[in-house]
Amino acid sequence: MGQSINIPTRGTQCIGGYLAKAEGKARGGVVVIQEIFGVTPHIRSVADRFAAAGYTAIAPAFFDHLESGVELGYDEAGMARGKALVTELGLDRAVEDVASAAEAIASAGRIGTVGYCWGGTVALLSALRLGLPSVSYYGARNVPFLAEKPRAPVMFHFGEHDPSIPPEAVAKHRELLPQMEVHTYPAGHAFNRDGDPHYHEASARLAWQRTLAFFGRELAGA
Repeated sequence: MGQSINIPTRGTQCIGGYLAKAEGKARGGVVVIQEIFGVTPHIRSVADRFAAAGYTAIAPAFFDHLESGVELGYDEAGMARGKALVTELGLDRAVEDVASAAEAIASAGRIGTVGYCWGGTVALLSALRLGLPSVSYYGARNVPFLAEKPRAPVMFHFGEHDPSIPPEAVAKHRELLPQMEVHTYPAGHAFNRDGDPHYHEASARLAWQRTLAFFGRELAGA
C-alpha cells in the first residue's frame, strides 16, 4: 500500500520514510514514530492501517542521519544497537524530523503523531513542543518531560506488566497531566507489536480503537 520517499530535513540532508496515502480525501495526517528498531515491517504496517482508516501516514527513518536502511531485530543485539542509535541521534533532532515529516504531508489536513516505546516519548514531545495532537504508546522516557506545558492533547497507552514503566511512572502522567487520557492494559511492554511474543491482541485492539477515536476528534473533527 505504501511507498518509500525522501523527506527534506533541516540543513541539506534528506532522510527516508515510508508513506501510506489514504484513498480519496484524507481525514488528516499521522506521523508514525518508530521504536528503537527502525522503520520495521511492524511500523510500516501501522502506517498502512492508518491509511486504511482514512489518514495519510508517514514513518520517518530517523536513523538515516547516522546509517541508512536500519531495520533491527528484536533480540539482544538489535536492542543494544537501537539504544546506541537513539542515544547518538538525540531527542531534539528526532522532534525536528517529526516537524519535517509533518510538513511533508501537510496537504492531508491537520497532522498528529503516534509513537511506540522510544517513539512514544518523541510523540509526547511532539505535542509539548510542536503542538501536534499525539498518541504515546509505552514511552519509557516520558517522565522527565511531564512538567512541560503541553501545546496539544496527548493520549497515553501503558501495559500494566511493563517492567520498564512501573505504576508510579504511570501515576506521574496522571498527576502532572491530569487533562490527558491515560489508559492501562493487562499486558506488558510492546503489546501492540503484532507478530511478536509481547503482542497482546485484546489490549492492542482496544488501544487502536481509542487511538482512532482520538484522531477522529483532534484531526478529523468527528
